[in-house]
Amino acid sequence: MILTRRNFLVVAATAAPALAALPAAAAGETVIDVSLWDDPNKDTPTGLGYGMGGDMSKANMGIKVSQAEVTAGHVAFKVTNDSKDMIHEMVVSPIKETGKPLPYDADLDKVIEDDAGHLGEVAELDPGQKGGLTLDLKPGQYILYCNIPAHYGAGMWTVLTVK
Repeated sequence: MILTRRNFLVVAATAAPALAALPAAAAGETVIDVSLWDDPNKDTPTGLGYGMGGDMSKANMGIKVSQAEVTAGHVAFKVTNDSKDMIHEMVVSPIKETGKPLPYDADLDKVIEDDAGHLGEVAELDPGQKGGLTLDLKPGQYILYCNIPAHYGAGMWTVLTVK
């Protein structure tokens, strides 16, 4: 096909609405797709939080990221609750000491967010719902976790490295 001016205009007119519908990332911004998932067919384990030493192969919940290492600067998290029937959330905190468990309230079965250095969150997403969060992250390690009671301890966390 020869690209005439008319053909070019037809292609441009057709493509423009589709391109406009795509979410735009700011210049220099890293976008991470985040999936909050669970497997209702597995029993809910405990003691699988970061640094707790549990067997992560038993986890029936988790957080999957499109990339586990990013460059420092603006990081946009595009979060999807891929569960069929459970509410989940994503909280971001810095890891202050590698391998050390986060401050945890066993009675509430939750991380103590203020003590963990909570930087932001995408709160309580219903099944299938999406949300977003953009943070300016410095080099270091960060933990993404769900702080709905019992979810963190069931293995619903992941580590993000910022270089």
